[in-house]
Amino acid sequence: MKKKVVVMIPTYNERENIIPLIQEILKLNHHYEFQVLIVDDNSPDGTGLIVQEAFAHDPRVKSLIRLKRRGRGAAGIDGFKAAVNLQPDFVIEMDGDFSHQPQEIPKLLKATEKADIVIGSRFVKDGKDSERNLLRRLITWLVRFYIRRSFKIPVKDVSSGFRCFHRQALEKLDLDDLISIGPSIVLEILYKAHLLGLKMTEVPITFRDRAQGKTKLNLAILLETLAMSLIIKDRLGNFPTPSPEKS
Repeated sequence: MKKKVVVMIPTYNERENIIPLIQEILKLNHHYEFQVLIVDDNSPDGTGLIVQEAFAHDPRVKSLIRLKRRGRGAAGIDGFKAAVNLQPDFVIEMDGDFSHQPQEIPKLLKATEKADIVIGSRFVKDGKDSERNLLRRLITWLVRFYIRRSFKIPVKDVSSGFRCFHRQALEKLDLDDLISIGPSIVLEILYKAHLLGLKMTEVPITFRDRAQGKTKLNLAILLETLAMSLIIKDRLGNFPTPSPEKS
């Protein structure tokens, strides 16, 4: 019996990318049953509606259009909850702009044999961060340096949004207890997973800058994310960590 995988994709103004992205995911055939869940923040360009119309007769594709509490983090939380309710074996989170390549999904799934959470990483051997300008690379390096130094998470690509979770790992995270509305959701989940003692591993991916549409990253979002990181650390600072296992 094939294991079930839900690919959860938060979207905002991705009409140029989303249909071909979904089509590529559904073409994957690696002994898994794939479903795609689009979680759209009521995009002005109609991304969510376009998905509903294009896949109206395909039960493998679902579209959740959010009208309240909009933001990358809030969408991610709602998306994970909806994905878990579908009772899959695994949930994959990825961007909707082709910066994360569907053909690398089987690599993440393979690594779930040895970890609760698998991270698609630009910064392990054979990983690449390609086609991005020097400023974006510098920002990524600075955020990565700060988070790794401050949070001491044993992961090299701490800001990667391309991840695969065992469903049980997501259930342990207590999704109702997450507070991030914006992009800091990536860090909050990673840090909480670390504090819970969930096993994480990284596999190399090639990150490509978007070819269609506009990036959502700007200085305001970066500063908001850094500010939220302080709140997350303070809030989870006294979070109970697992006791060492006795041999």
